[in-house]
Amino acid sequence: MDKSIYSADYRRLCTLLRELRDEADLTQVQVGERLDEPQSFVSKYEAGERRIDVVELRQIVDVLGTDLVSVIQRLWPAASA
Repeated sequence: MDKSIYSADYRRLCTLLRELRDEADLTQVQVGERLDEPQSFVSKYEAGERRIDVVELRQIVDVLGTDLVSVIQRLWPAASA
């Protein structure tokens, strides 16, 4: 089994977080400021260079104006059917 940071699912999550940030019309700097983190924190998790845990994920999606359930539904649409 691949390490989860290198899995296709994790790459999809990173891509989705970047898409959600774009949809929210926020820059990496703005997201970082709202999370009280540097811009590099946002850049690294979007690029898949940094692993985020579920607590960080909840904080990130809150800043992006969505919620964990919506993120899961977008990652795995069949799971919500």
